[in-house]
Amino acid sequence: MHAIEKILAKNSGRAAVRTGEIVTAKIDFAEINDLYLQTVYSFYEMGGEKVWDNTRCAFVFDHYAPCPDIKSASNHREMREFARKNGLKFHFDTNCGVCHQVMPEAGVICPGMIVVATDSHTTTHGAFGAMGTGCGATDMATILMTGELWFRVPEIIEVRLEGEAPKGVYPKDVVLAVLGRIRADGAVYKAIDFTGSYVENLNVAGRMTICNMAVEMGAKTAYMQPNQDVLDYVSRRAVRPFEVQETDPDFAYAERHVFDVSKLEPQLACPSSVENVHPLTEVTAAGEVKLDQGYIGSCTGGRTEDIAIAAHILRGKRIPDYTRLIIVPASREVMLECMEKGYIQELMEAGATITTPGCGACLGAHEGILAPGETCITSTNRNFPGRMGSTEALMYLASPATVAASLLNGRITDPRPYL
Repeated sequence: MHAIEKILAKNSGRAAVRTGEIVTAKIDFAEINDLYLQTVYSFYEMGGEKVWDNTRCAFVFDHYAPCPDIKSASNHREMREFARKNGLKFHFDTNCGVCHQVMPEAGVICPGMIVVATDSHTTTHGAFGAMGTGCGATDMATILMTGELWFRVPEIIEVRLEGEAPKGVYPKDVVLAVLGRIRADGAVYKAIDFTGSYVENLNVAGRMTICNMAVEMGAKTAYMQPNQDVLDYVSRRAVRPFEVQETDPDFAYAERHVFDVSKLEPQLACPSSVENVHPLTEVTAAGEVKLDQGYIGSCTGGRTEDIAIAAHILRGKRIPDYTRLIIVPASREVMLECMEKGYIQELMEAGATITTPGCGACLGAHEGILAPGETCITSTNRNFPGRMGSTEALMYLASPATVAASLLNGRITDPRPYL
């Protein structure tokens, strides 16, 4: 069996599972973000009284943090009341950050777990050797009542990433290249196992970025075998014992895709689809792309490593007048570390705007949304029309390095000369 199958088998009390089977599995941790007050309503409508385990579920207020309108403030109030009534051990309010960042920081994400959240980018937790996936309000209400959910055992695709990334090529560039080949519907309800020498040597932040965007290929979940960086990270924080699952050597993948990372250059997902991926030099050769805004943040590109490279590129420089660079740390912990290292101060001196840790403009709610006719380069995960504001705005997805270099010049720019 694959490690994902072993996790599903363990949590459903079975010796083995196979592709296509339906299983009912115990959930190790459940998270509800502030888009999903309906979860509370569904819980009560189905007869729920108390959550099944108040140490294994949490609310995270990240999409509307702090609240930009009365409706979101009212939703937060109702969700706080539910959390208080159930005595939830973990509650992440507007001072914490993005769910996929704060949960690992809090030690609730470990190898071998099943993690379900009301957010499609829960695939991020495959970076830790966990099975992470998203669900809707009704399924989440069922989890809160029973601690279980049904799953169809997915087909598993291997994406083998070999080689060493050249200067200027970051995990975001790598996963965009993968997206460009597999496409937005190439892994629907399948699992993606990222393997290879590049993955084996990748740090926690890079692993999270790649697993995060597996869902942009339609994947149900993502997986990476934990390396020493992951095990050290988890061991320092874990709130309960954990067990690493190993894939059997004779496991047969449904598909295999191999990439030589050493041959990549910086990549862009051009408007208005995540699969519209091109090498950066190809885009710039076709003509100058002027920018109104750059954005570094979200569960994809808002970690310390992302902000650090932007600070390095912009140190001692200024972004052009009439442009703006929005920096959104993924969590309070990230913001404090970046302040301690001086990155926040350097970016502010370069003209950047620093906002509250959270999702910010990634979902088009507040803190940097776009006007009609504007063009933005962003380290976030989606660029369909209206994602960050107006349906008449254009978005290019890129690495934080490419975002920073581009805003420095007011046009899409290759970051490699600045490194």
